[in-house]
Amino acid sequence: MQVYISGKFFDKENAKVSVFDHGFLFGDGVFEGMRSYNGKVFRLREHMIRLWNSAKAIMIEIPITLEAMESAVNETLKINDIKDGYIRLIVTRGIGTLGLDAHLCKEPQIIIIADHLALYPKEHYDKGLEIVTAATVRTNPSMVSPQIKSLNYLNNILAKIEGHQAGCVEVLMLNTKGEVAECSGDNIFIISKGKLHTPPPEAGILEGITRQTVLEIAVDMKIPVKEAPMTRHDIFVADECFLTGSAAELIPVVKLDGRPIGDGKPGAMTKKLLDRFHEETKK
Repeated sequence: MQVYISGKFFDKENAKVSVFDHGFLFGDGVFEGMRSYNGKVFRLREHMIRLWNSAKAIMIEIPITLEAMESAVNETLKINDIKDGYIRLIVTRGIGTLGLDAHLCKEPQIIIIADHLALYPKEHYDKGLEIVTAATVRTNPSMVSPQIKSLNYLNNILAKIEGHQAGCVEVLMLNTKGEVAECSGDNIFIISKGKLHTPPPEAGILEGITRQTVLEIAVDMKIPVKEAPMTRHDIFVADECFLTGSAAELIPVVKLDGRPIGDGKPGAMTKKLLDRFHEETKK
């Protein structure tokens, strides 16, 4: 494996950053997780725009142009001979001191890793996930905007640990109002009476690229879409439920907190949306 670090490629064993990099010391940086299909990164420009917005929000000036970053991502795929894979793009604050002073970090680091990733086994797509509600509450948007895809994922990790302890690979996270926000690494949707329902940005969610793609697909398929506050009760009584994410794509959820959703099996509309999503990845 060849890893891109600030303009150069290194073998996996030699791909290193300084322990004084504030991305390592404080989680001070931003990232994107992307998928490639047949050698083409899905919605690359949308990912780049979100990366630039995240960096701007925390006052990191990315040292190359957006177009140069896209070229670097594509070059990393090519040099690793990866057609269908996962790309992790990281921009850190750079090397600084042991203090919090961001202005002492002069050179942001860019790291691009391309690899094969199977987030969930095929049986989870065939049979659906069982998830539980985490006690860990999603970070309040007034503290740190969820639109900043930062390197500090401790809030999500703590929730994920709860899921692991409960024997689940994913968990539902509520916001400080007790409303549904998202899962530890994915956005969530339900289908009820033929309508698609997902929490709005104000619920404290990251507006996922796959989430947006599904919303666009639903409109094109003339499926009514509703972005509005959601409770666990809405999920309990829904006909179908699924999660979205760059790595997960669309994956059905068949049980929440021990309660079957719908008939406890992946739903027909979820499958139609997934099939249509796969069509989008081939364009």
